Amino acid sequence: MVATAEPPQLDPAPRNHRLNVASPTRPEPQPQQKSHQRPRLALLDGLRLVAALGVVLFHWTAWHHSNWGRHGDPAAAAWPWLSQLTSVGAVGVQLFFIISGFVILLSSFGKSPARFIGSRVGRLYPAYWFAVLATSALTFLIAPQLGTRRSPSDIWANLTMFQGGLGVGHIDGVYWTLWVEMKFYLWILAFMLVGMTVRRVLVFAFAWPLLGNLLFFAVRGAGQPTTWVDHVFFPEYSALFAGGMALFLLFRFGHTPLRWAALVMNAGFGAYWTATVQQRETAKLTGYDYSSWLFVGIAFVLFALVAVIVLSPLAWLAVPGMTLAGQLTYPVYLLHQLWGWWIIVLLSPFLSRELVLAFALAAMLGAAWLVHRWVERPLGPPLQRAVTAGVGKWRVLGKEPMRKEPLEKEPVS
Repeated sequence: MVATAEPPQLDPAPRNHRLNVASPTRPEPQPQQKSHQRPRLALLDGLRLVAALGVVLFHWTAWHHSNWGRHGDPAAAAWPWLSQLTSVGAVGVQLFFIISGFVILLSSFGKSPARFIGSRVGRLYPAYWFAVLATSALTFLIAPQLGTRRSPSDIWANLTMFQGGLGVGHIDGVYWTLWVEMKFYLWILAFMLVGMTVRRVLVFAFAWPLLGNLLFFAVRGAGQPTTWVDHVFFPEYSALFAGGMALFLLFRFGHTPLRWAALVMNAGFGAYWTATVQQRETAKLTGYDYSSWLFVGIAFVLFALVAVIVLSPLAWLAVPGMTLAGQLTYPVYLLHQLWGWWIIVLLSPFLSRELVLAFALAAMLGAAWLVHRWVERPLGPPLQRAVTAGVGKWRVLGKEPMRKEPLEKEPVS
């Protein structure tokens, strides 16, 4: 899934940010902030939309489908030059996961487990429910020729967002990332239940990818299936999230050699798995067989982009329109694949491919704005408050959070 948390503005200089600390004898490091201003992280919102558009163009102009032109030309044949670039657009998913590791920790550090659950449900589900129902109507009623090979009975499991763990197919193939994101959220929730501190986050950023990779290669080396390792530790993507967590520690609490070591280690793991997964998938899905080293370089560039935005003065830069870009990212991602293909099929026989592509992009951005305005904004905050109140205050093994806000002021992040 895309990184679905709106990068929140940090509260100025909290009086005491030690949250759920098991040992009160050694103080946690104080956050390093510029006076009482709040970082905007506007460019991070813009980067999220760029990542989403990279995935969109990958699915529309490079993926193996035959929806272009009067006779159904393959995407790569319709876009012989553009597809050479957009065939690597799928790495936008890796960028989403890096940003998610940063932003989810930024928005959850200091919250109670109940508020974290409420914020995730309120942020994720309204647009997702709409997308599942709308896409189901498209594939089962309007355009069954899109051929998703799904059954209407799959809709109910898809509405839970846990279909990946239930062994049920996705109504739209892009939903596969949601299960990966959901497992990351479950790790964060477990973390919050035992008490989230700076030291524990740092240990976790090292231990999670290391343990997952050790188990994966040990189990595979023994000739055993790695399914349970993939489900629990998902080593192909864990370093991307953990690298984002290391960036959060550097951003919020300052620079130390160990925090930088965590970032470098996870960038290395992330580059290895990005090359392993994306080189194979790109060749399979687009026909372009690029060197693995290209994807290694891309992975390091993605980490560097996020690091420059959050660790430099760019974090404080105000850029008009970036908040809107962030708001559009999630619904664009949810809707773009099958609805975009349908638009392409309808218009390609009558318009030039350039006009079709421009119209499809405009339609997706417009639909995303409508979903944000009429689905997310009215439904997200009350759903968040209801879920938070329903879950209640969960006990943790450490101390309770020192800082609490009134429930009605909790933003949907």
